[in-house]
Amino acid sequence: MNSVLREAADLGDGLQSQVRQASDQDPSIRGADWRLATVASIQTTGTVTTTDGVVARRTDLYVTPVVGDTIILTVSGMGNWLAVGRVAPVTTAGTWQALTYNGTWSAWGAPHYSPAYRINGDGTVSLSGLAKAPGSTTGTSTIATLPTAARPAQKARFSTIVNPGVNGALDVNTDGTIQITDYSGTAIWATLDGATFRLT
Repeated sequence: MNSVLREAADLGDGLQSQVRQASDQDPSIRGADWRLATVASIQTTGTVTTTDGVVARRTDLYVTPVVGDTIILTVSGMGNWLAVGRVAPVTTAGTWQALTYNGTWSAWGAPHYSPAYRINGDGTVSLSGLAKAPGSTTGTSTIATLPTAARPAQKARFSTIVNPGVNGALDVNTDGTIQITDYSGTAIWATLDGATFRLT
């Protein structure tokens, strides 16, 4: 009887070894797995194709795919790949980043937040802070320039305040420039709080 049990145990060990070897070669054999990949193309069927040829269905967390995104892929026990979402850039992973001012624009200072931007996980960018205008600013003026990763695909426009009781427009352009425009008189500041725009 002991020899039968020993043979059965040996057979089980052998099968487990074969499964481990096969799973190393084909991740779809495993119950679950994940890895990183880069998006090469986006289909209207709700899938993306990666640079190494994997076709993955997007989850509802990954609503704004962009070619070039680094994404997290997971695989089900049936070998179907799912695109969970993008991996945020290391330098801007959901944290506020200081804006690069144009000319002599600067931060207004306490008690207000310094002008900053943040790339959000849902494919949008938010602005924050109060910027101080150079002296005698009377027309369209560029406050700062956003880095390439934080620029909108289309121009975005918001309301802003440039002087007590004086409203203007805040434009975020596709080249990354953030400008005040469409106001009368002299601007002494520009409010950025509440401006959020799409990347795509």
